[in-house]
Amino acid sequence: MDLPAVLGEAVAALKAPLGEEDRAQGWTDALRREVQEEISINRSVLRRHGTGMVRHLCPRFDEWTEHEGVQLGRLRDLVGDVQRPLVEARAMA
Repeated sequence: MDLPAVLGEAVAALKAPLGEEDRAQGWTDALRREVQEEISINRSVLRRHGTGMVRHLCPRFDEWTEHEGVQLGRLRDLVGDVQRPLVEARAMA
């Protein structure tokens, strides 16, 4: 699995403006930007230093969105789809 590519797709999706449904699920522009920036940082670390750095990443996007009160939906699923391969790669590192 190409982790930087998965993270890149998520960054691109999170750059798009929020829709009404996203806002109804609890997303704000500030939260969307913060999550997008964090995913972008993880992608940059992996690109610059290689996938061996995955063991130093500690993604907790699910806890973050839960703490913010974000409901299940398109963007929360996207964030989960990013976190899973990071956690799996970290466990294998």
